[in-house]
Amino acid sequence: MKWLYGILCLFFLILFHEFGHFIAAKIFGVKVESFSIGFGPVLFHKKIGETDFRLSLIPLGGYCGMKGEKELQTALENGTEITSEKDSLFGIHPLKRALVGFSGPFFNYIFSVIAFALIAGIGYSYYSYSNKIILADEKMENACTKAREAGILSGDKIIKVGNSEIESFSDLSEAISIRGGETTTIIVDRNGEILSFTAQIELDKSTGAGKLGVMAENNSLIQLHTPHYNFFQAIGQGFKESAKMIHMTFKGISVLFKGVEIKNAVSGPARVTEMLGSTVKDGFSMGAKIGFISILDLMALISISLFIMNLLPIPILDGGLILIALIEAIIKKHIPVKIQYYTQYIGLAFIALLLMLGLTGDVNYFVNMIRGK
Repeated sequence: MKWLYGILCLFFLILFHEFGHFIAAKIFGVKVESFSIGFGPVLFHKKIGETDFRLSLIPLGGYCGMKGEKELQTALENGTEITSEKDSLFGIHPLKRALVGFSGPFFNYIFSVIAFALIAGIGYSYYSYSNKIILADEKMENACTKAREAGILSGDKIIKVGNSEIESFSDLSEAISIRGGETTTIIVDRNGEILSFTAQIELDKSTGAGKLGVMAENNSLIQLHTPHYNFFQAIGQGFKESAKMIHMTFKGISVLFKGVEIKNAVSGPARVTEMLGSTVKDGFSMGAKIGFISILDLMALISISLFIMNLLPIPILDGGLILIALIEAIIKKHIPVKIQYYTQYIGLAFIALLLMLGLTGDVNYFVNMIRGK
């Protein structure tokens, strides 16, 4: 069942993305010829107005078929330039076309804001260890600890890492994990005395996560509560958390250029689906509220990833469409058809490479899971 849950969650995020394109196309006068829930063979369809709404066989997203999307291919085959009608994608002003391209990723961003706002508005309690630490080399033989090298001692309470306030070991783990390979300031409370240290965070190249070499005190489990937010505060928190996730995503991408094993750091569709399904199953096993919050949190994170990924200035992605439209708006003419068409192969090669890396990572992940590693 967890795979079904995961497929449904991923399906919703992709469909929400396509709905953004649909809304923008309607606003800017582009004819939407088809809008499908799912893709592949059409199971059911009904034409409403100018749009053929479809229910298709494969429930892994959907598509928004706009008039003129195939004109690039047609112009190349006929050896002509694009001659689009006013209600087609290439017939509207380039800036409007750029906004149509941007609307899909933007809807992914809006979903994350809504999800984080709902989490903030609902509120929840959770358990974590305190911010009082033990150096790892005191518990594990031959453990390397960057904390000791910096001057931090067992029993210290870490209260700040860089600009991040630390209230629990969960906060500490999150702050350290995104700072692999960086030198950062760590503030500790040592028996009431506030001390500052500079630590070099180790980068675990097998996972891409940062490591400080500290452990939580086993007897320091505490219950924490999220703040109570009213409606407007919750919306503000939604924007704040989304901005935080965008920052963390870019930090994660930057780690890929530091010698990390990409096959472990890049997740493919199978692993993303499995994570979503497991989150739904495990979360709801602990209660409806925890399950709902858990799945919203993970879906918001994936939605931010879709937002960033689709805005990359790569042909065949929304970012490529936006880039070409902006260039045309500046030079005030269409980019030659052949240039547009052949640059798509670059985009296809890039997407194929990412897919191969993701699938390789998925295979390694599931093989190691079966082996119990």
